[in-house]
Amino acid sequence: MFGGLNLTKAQENNLTTHKDSLNYVLNQYYKLNLKVFQQNSTIEDIDNIFELFTDDFTYVHPKYGGVYTREDLYNGYKRNQSNGGYDGSVVDVKIENSIYGLNAITVSKRFIMKEDGNVVEGDEQMALFEFKNGKIFLIKEYW
Repeated sequence: MFGGLNLTKAQENNLTTHKDSLNYVLNQYYKLNLKVFQQNSTIEDIDNIFELFTDDFTYVHPKYGGVYTREDLYNGYKRNQSNGGYDGSVVDVKIENSIYGLNAITVSKRFIMKEDGNVVEGDEQMALFEFKNGKIFLIKEYW
């Protein structure tokens, strides 16, 4: 027994998710975003990102408009893609540090970008990812 719950039962009910599983989903999120950020990305590429999210997913970015539902964020991705906002200038995401909690990861990351023919590191940015049933439930950006 652990905290009043049988640990095996908790794992079967997805009440605890292994650190490696969370890290895998997080890495997939960034990998799929890099694909979308390229000039020739497709709607299918966007759809692949959204497969990682729960149905009740929420994106929070106080500096850039506040709270977005899953649908709001999806429409934003499509709009950016159709407006040419994804031009291949982001070439990588460098995770500087990660802190793991219960069904959560906080990351410090930098976008690696092409600017004027040079590859440069962007500013350090912090984000919190919360997970439910092995999928991303919440992303909150702190930059």
